[in-house]
Amino acid sequence: GRYLCSCVFPWTLMDAGFRDVMSHGRSSSHVRSHKKLHGWSPDQNQWNEKLYPFWEKGDPRWKDCWRGGKVVARLTSDSPALVGSNVTFTVTLQFPRCQKEDNDSNIVYDRNCRNDFPDQYVYNWTKWIDDCGWENCTSNNTHNVFPDGRPFPHHPGWRRRNFVYLFHTVGQYYQKTGGSSAIVSINTTNITLGKQMMVVSVYRRGHRTYVPVATASGIYVVTDQIPLYVNLSQKNDRNASDSVFIKDSPITFDVKIHDPSHYLNNSAISYKWDYGDGSGSFISNSPISTHTYTLQGNFSLNLTVQAIIPVPCGPATPTPPLPTSPGKSLAGVMEDTPDGGCHIYRYGHYKTTISIVEGILQVNIIQMTSVQMTVAQGENSLVDFVVTCQGSLPTDACTIVSDPTCQVSQNVVCDPVEVTDQCLLTIRRAFNEPGTYCVNITLGDDASQALTSALISVNGAPGSSSRTVEGVLIASGFLVAFVIIVSLLLYKRYKEYKPIERSAEQAVNREGLSVYFNNVKAVLFPGNNERDPLLKSKPGIV
Repeated sequence: GRYLCSCVFPWTLMDAGFRDVMSHGRSSSHVRSHKKLHGWSPDQNQWNEKLYPFWEKGDPRWKDCWRGGKVVARLTSDSPALVGSNVTFTVTLQFPRCQKEDNDSNIVYDRNCRNDFPDQYVYNWTKWIDDCGWENCTSNNTHNVFPDGRPFPHHPGWRRRNFVYLFHTVGQYYQKTGGSSAIVSINTTNITLGKQMMVVSVYRRGHRTYVPVATASGIYVVTDQIPLYVNLSQKNDRNASDSVFIKDSPITFDVKIHDPSHYLNNSAISYKWDYGDGSGSFISNSPISTHTYTLQGNFSLNLTVQAIIPVPCGPATPTPPLPTSPGKSLAGVMEDTPDGGCHIYRYGHYKTTISIVEGILQVNIIQMTSVQMTVAQGENSLVDFVVTCQGSLPTDACTIVSDPTCQVSQNVVCDPVEVTDQCLLTIRRAFNEPGTYCVNITLGDDASQALTSALISVNGAPGSSSRTVEGVLIASGFLVAFVIIVSLLLYKRYKEYKPIERSAEQAVNREGLSVYFNNVKAVLFPGNNERDPLLKSKPGIV
């Protein structure tokens, strides 16, 4: 559906119908019979083929329509569109390598790409029309018009609109001038439900005519079902995309309705939930709901969204049907309401199956102690963190040491652990020099992960007789920047790892959360013990 361009050509003096040209010379009963869309021009206008030549795909003239290469038109839309709303199309031109559009919408060579171009400009349209006003240019009477003869709109920046975009769909067309991109929105009230094709042809300004440079096409969808999706999230869930969640922990369901044209802004929208666990139906006016599953197993989640859309009263125009299987389509119905207005009902549906399993619900640091080592063993300060958790037993542990602001990570280690009867383990970390550190400890299994944090202050210089280590447990969310850094650092080893957000600043001010260490003797420890951060130092404890 996309082909490219050419600029030296003969042209025919015959006029052709716009519909025939845009449909490649083929007429269609569907095109002729389709109702006119609001704001679109009639289809009977004659195409000025002298000013706007039309080339079939494969015509050799496409090869020379643009200096220095080929132009590609990228067509996108915000489809799917609920019938009655607007659907918006965007066309963006991609120029050949080392070419770009400047502030005056001329096409210039990019000197940062190469510096051996013979001229600054590919197309200097400013020079062509610099001495022309809107009315006094000798060629303006014939040049500043669309293919159907309608004059260009007199925009304040008309000199920078050197491309003409011709959109065509379901037998109707829309004409627009612009720079290297153009946007058009159409209403879908009278468009048949289902898949439709939008075709766009792009012309550039020439000395005597407009020259085809690119075409593009794309499928868009009009539906009578409210387009929506549901984002499911849960604290401690390890992988939100696998539809596996944790028992006894609330799941948040966030409904996102796709309505880019804001068609439903004035509608009354309700959400009916059936969580599939026998808890019954739940109706809410909020797109966000939470539910806690107390049993393990697979559950079928069902959501029905209803929108009551206010519309002008009058003869109802039935929506063109979309072939669907029975039960899949609920047609909109217009009805009067006690307040004297009229409304149309539209519905959207969402269904999925989720699995509920045991998971790690909470992690706590219950003790932090300094490890005494012999002088010959090295200079590092070692700290043991005794950690417990609630829920299922962990299979891996990650520790992240960062700066006091919890934003700059200094060391990350993840290792498997074996806990057989109860969740109790000791994690030993080394601190190379005195200072304050932010420590993240995360325990995880296949489906879940939970995090706890602490601020550790290590005082004293290497070689001194003693070092003092004191810690403050962090009780609330870390800075967002730290979460991003931690996620990137752990991506290679544990791609599903997502640290829970915590804030060191808030926790330091909380009372009752400080844990202080006793003074310990200076220790020396050779080598880098981070290669084995999880040491089995006590029976039954990892």
